[in-house]
Amino acid sequence: MTELKRLDHVAVLVPDLEQALKFWQDQLGLPLDHVETVTGMDAKIAFLPLGESEIELVQPTNQDSGLAKFLEKQGPGLHHICIEVDDIAAKLEDLKSQGVQLINEQPIHMEDGRQLAFIHPKGAGGVLVELYQLPGNG
Repeated sequence: MTELKRLDHVAVLVPDLEQALKFWQDQLGLPLDHVETVTGMDAKIAFLPLGESEIELVQPTNQDSGLAKFLEKQGPGLHHICIEVDDIAAKLEDLKSQGVQLINEQPIHMEDGRQLAFIHPKGAGGVLVELYQLPGNG
């Protein structure tokens, strides 16, 4: 059985990253590790470490993107939770065999070796769940 390792991050969708940082960094006191523009996801993301996990503040960078449409429809707030696994391909196969609705049936391979896939909210009680495998695992 594929091991679930840890909660990697919680992603919060925001319309304005700088405004959101005023709360998460300045008022709540979380440290800002870095901000990264992820062109493949049409997003600018602020990474705020919290123990073994992170809070990710996600701002859409393209008004035609899925993130922008989600933000327009749902408003700001929780976008997804991400769970690190030791073997993402095996976990996806396991979930598929159980009839869980997936957005990605195969892992997406990132340039740095990370792999990720999303479970459809209909398959996870209304929550968008990302599975994540670090390079060198699996």
